[in-house]
Amino acid sequence: MSLPCIICVAITGSVPTKADNPAVPVTISEQVESTHAAFEAGAAIAHCHVRNDEGLPCSDPDRFARLGEGIRKHCPGMIVQFSTGGRSGAGAERGGMLPLRPDMASLSVGSNNFPTRVYENPPELVAWLASEMIAHQVVPEIEAFDLSHILHAIRMHRAGLLYGQLYIQFVMGVKNAMPADREVFEFYVKIMKDRAPDAQWCAAGIGPNQLVVNEWAIAAGGHTRTGLEDNIRLDRDRLAPSNAALVERCVKICAQYERPVASPGQARTILGLSAGC
Repeated sequence: MSLPCIICVAITGSVPTKADNPAVPVTISEQVESTHAAFEAGAAIAHCHVRNDEGLPCSDPDRFARLGEGIRKHCPGMIVQFSTGGRSGAGAERGGMLPLRPDMASLSVGSNNFPTRVYENPPELVAWLASEMIAHQVVPEIEAFDLSHILHAIRMHRAGLLYGQLYIQFVMGVKNAMPADREVFEFYVKIMKDRAPDAQWCAAGIGPNQLVVNEWAIAAGGHTRTGLEDNIRLDRDRLAPSNAALVERCVKICAQYERPVASPGQARTILGLSAGC
């Protein structure tokens, strides 16, 4: 039997708005409702951002606490993953929610160019966020936008600087960063197998690259991420009606490649996480 595929749903993000797609959940109640539907559809991980009253990204620990509480109540066992991304705050503000002890948190271990800005992850901030995750027993999901990020994460894990099992996500399709290129993808999979054979990996495609990267990851035996944070459309002509619809699309690809979809309990075992509520 092949390894069950863990589907992560990135429900909101920092960029999409209701003007882009009315289905984007912004308030805490909307996010919990959208996550519950995605959970019912097959998602085992909820990748979470929060917004302020104006709908802008923020790192407010109180909002993260309410969101995490709502997900745990309505999606029993689902893995809660908070974002420490740079659009929601600066410096230590980006890790202000880690004392809440989510199951996981995103961690970018290097800087790179985005289309209109530099995504800054200086060494001292990376080291501090990683140490906070160790202190609060939060497993990082490494968000790799470049080959150097993958290699650096492997080095950090070997040095004992990352908590728990190594889990690296290839983020593909951001302009100026890692392209959604099949040869590049296959090289990264080989790097993981050769240099971190005990690690797990995931892949996420941005915008129109989401569907193809989902299929590459599932076919290659990895895990995958979907959701309205990364892509607001089903295809060129149709907006995605929900996060659940994007999860359902991944479930169909899993069936096509005879990959069972990981339950939250199976996902926790694969990622070395404690049992959920």
